[in-house]
Amino acid sequence: MVKRLLDCNSSDFRQMTKADLREAIRASEGRVMVSEMIGAFQPLLLNISNAELAAAFGADLLLLNMFDLFQPVFNGLPPTAPADIIKTLKRLTGRIVGINLEPVAERHLQLPNLPGPGRRVSVETAQKACEMGADWILLTGNPETSVDNEGILQGIATVKNVAGAQLLIAAGKMHAAGIAGETGVNIITQADIQQFIAAGADIILLPAPGTVPGITMDFVRELVVYAHELGALTMTSIGTSQEGADEQTIRQIALMCKMTGTDLHHIGDAGYPGMAVPENLMAYSIAIRGRRHTYARMARSINR
Repeated sequence: MVKRLLDCNSSDFRQMTKADLREAIRASEGRVMVSEMIGAFQPLLLNISNAELAAAFGADLLLLNMFDLFQPVFNGLPPTAPADIIKTLKRLTGRIVGINLEPVAERHLQLPNLPGPGRRVSVETAQKACEMGADWILLTGNPETSVDNEGILQGIATVKNVAGAQLLIAAGKMHAAGIAGETGVNIITQADIQQFIAAGADIILLPAPGTVPGITMDFVRELVVYAHELGALTMTSIGTSQEGADEQTIRQIALMCKMTGTDLHHIGDAGYPGMAVPENLMAYSIAIRGRRHTYARMARSINR
């Protein structure tokens, strides 16, 4: 029987298969914290990476945003070969590490402001993610990157074909990402969720209640229930810079997300430039799982 992710040590993470990780998350009953960060930015603590800081404040899973797989950079690490950055992050933090890749649909490839090829979904980036040691991939779009649900669906199929046996695949939207027809309650629908899961998504990404305009707890709860009925996990997300709000707001969002029934709780990278306000990460964690599990994750040695 797989341990709850809540109770896992770093040595457990190192031995996990994709199926093990998925079941460890499910068994944690909505108490898994995901922290997103941008390694290309200057770390808050200068010579300590934002990944290490997020791990110290209670993150279970780390998500690297704007990480160029063809020209990888992550500031705050000791001297590290670019190809070894993800493996070094896993060694230093003892955490599960994933990458955000942006699935721009083919019909949008001529638009301005697109992310570079090392940040977009392709056969080459999926292969590179595996080679560099990533445990999971999130297919979604940063602001104004023209990532729509059609592109996400194409991206799921690409990653599934290349690395579906190794990588846990998460997919969905935190916000409109510059697509006018996918705002508010149209940001993601049951039809989108059904297609994503059929294509190979293990986790459905949804905006947290109270982040995107018009997104309520009841709306997200219906989508969570639907995704669960189809066998997928869900991850609510704060991708609207509210990771930099006051702690009371963070707790309110956290409890609404808990009431939706979601499995994973994501907090974004724009509290300060590059990561959430660390105290907000801890406040969110305490709100959904109490001091016991929060302090245990913060205190647990990576040598266990």
